[in-house]
Amino acid sequence: MYVSVTERTREIGLRMSIGARGIDILLQFLIEAIVISVTGGVIGVILGVSAAIIVPASLNWPTVVSEFSIVISFLVCAITGIFFGYYPALKASRLDPIEALRYE
Repeated sequence: MYVSVTERTREIGLRMSIGARGIDILLQFLIEAIVISVTGGVIGVILGVSAAIIVPASLNWPTVVSEFSIVISFLVCAITGIFFGYYPALKASRLDPIEALRYE
């Protein structure tokens, strides 16, 4: 997310110069971080459940996937997105629009 904020500095400056508030920029990057994290979580759950179906069929090992483990995995993904997305989003929301537009 830090790289994403750095690469999109001009876009942030443009949005702020036409009226976007700091909270708007903060929410944009925070939601983006959460969506990316949860998408990774969905892919992980699909692969995990697929493995839990394939392994017993091929190796005769019993496996159980509980709903609780799926919910916990989504919570961990969302918390990771919030934790690692908050600082870059905060940095982006505090940029000076003029300096951000000059950034190259």
